[in-house]
Amino acid sequence: MVQTRMKTPMSQILITLGAVLIVAGLLWPWLQKLGLGRLPGDIAVEKENVRFYFPIVTSIIISLVLTLLIWLFRR
Repeated sequence: MVQTRMKTPMSQILITLGAVLIVAGLLWPWLQKLGLGRLPGDIAVEKENVRFYFPIVTSIIISLVLTLLIWLFRR
């Protein structure tokens, strides 16, 4: 007999997160053309031998969009 295991909520979350990351990776070239990642408010410091980039505004916008999508799908 073959036993099938029920998927735990954690495994479903990890599978979904992996799928979302794959899709985001595939769509990244088009997202960059939209200007995502270089918004006003993102921190970029360039010195002679050092580059530091922290996309804080981009992160906030992505977080808000994902929060809205999750909220809509859970209704």
